[in-house]
Amino acid sequence: MFEDIKLIYMNVRILRFWALLYDKNVKRYICLTLTIFHVATQLLYMLSTNEGITGIIRNSYMLVLWINTLLRAYLLLFDQNSYLQLISNLQADYYQLQRLNDGYVTHLLDQVNRQGQLMARGNLFFGLLTCIGFGLYPLSSSERVLPFGSKIPGVNEYATPYYQIWFVFHMLITPMGCCMYIPYTSLCVAFIMFGIVMCKALQHRLRCLSQKQLTREQLSVEIVDCIIYHQRIIDYIQTINKLTTYIFLIEFLAFGALLCALLFMLIFVDSTAHVAIVGAYINMILAQILALYWYANELREQNLAIATAAYETEWFTFDLAIRKNIQLMILRAQRPASIRLGNIRPITLELFQHLLNTTYTFFTVLKRIYG
Repeated sequence: MFEDIKLIYMNVRILRFWALLYDKNVKRYICLTLTIFHVATQLLYMLSTNEGITGIIRNSYMLVLWINTLLRAYLLLFDQNSYLQLISNLQADYYQLQRLNDGYVTHLLDQVNRQGQLMARGNLFFGLLTCIGFGLYPLSSSERVLPFGSKIPGVNEYATPYYQIWFVFHMLITPMGCCMYIPYTSLCVAFIMFGIVMCKALQHRLRCLSQKQLTREQLSVEIVDCIIYHQRIIDYIQTINKLTTYIFLIEFLAFGALLCALLFMLIFVDSTAHVAIVGAYINMILAQILALYWYANELREQNLAIATAAYETEWFTFDLAIRKNIQLMILRAQRPASIRLGNIRPITLELFQHLLNTTYTFFTVLKRIYG
């Protein structure tokens, strides 16, 4: 399909394997049915459990991840055409930039492909570590514990052979959930990364205007083309934001609470193995959030930089009509298109810092109350 676009190929391929993109086959219904059943058993467990605070925090973390996995799957299916159109637009814009045969733009494309591929593999690696943590946690316990707290009415899940069957089911469904959850995040971040490339390509095009020997008519056409491309970038970013803004808001709220709870959980764990496993849980959350916030912040900054690149064209030496066009472009670029949380606030590194500060503040309060 688009094997040479390494930025998105791995993520699309995994989601397509589970029939969440492009294909529609029995694997889609198998993974959704098993996930819904699994989440239902987790909810029953949480409503009836009498575990201590450690077990409640750990199983709440699992439940949030699985509910988030289910939400992502249904978002992909509900807005299937929108996601496919976005991928198609990315593909068309990618090949358009490639056909320019510009050394700088080619370098940008090669670089983003490497970064996207590395990010996808890194996220899957962190997911693998978390899956291993899910499996090792019960093995490190002195009593029978399942990877995920779950309950089936009328069945004693801790009695033989139900415990063994249920343990195997959990370990088989975990990689499937990981392959539904992580590629979605990596794909969304890949969309944002390509938006950054589009912004940098436009900046390069604007800065090269003063180096070209263009007639008045050619310069006017070139400026209009730049304005049209700038609007295409804005539309592209707004499409990403429309598809992801509310799921990112849910993640922001849920992961903030989970980070606080997992830090609090470290007070109670009594073995090095449990500390390492909880640390893996925390690292997975931070890896997912940081990648998103880093590139969303960079996308906003590169949108702002378009205004600077337009100003550097020596626009004040051009004819009046051209000057007006560039001025309008500068004004629009100073209101940068960005990815937002619930269409309320742009996703930036400053917001990520606020999340960490707030999480640590609540953790400190809980620690003092417990002490």
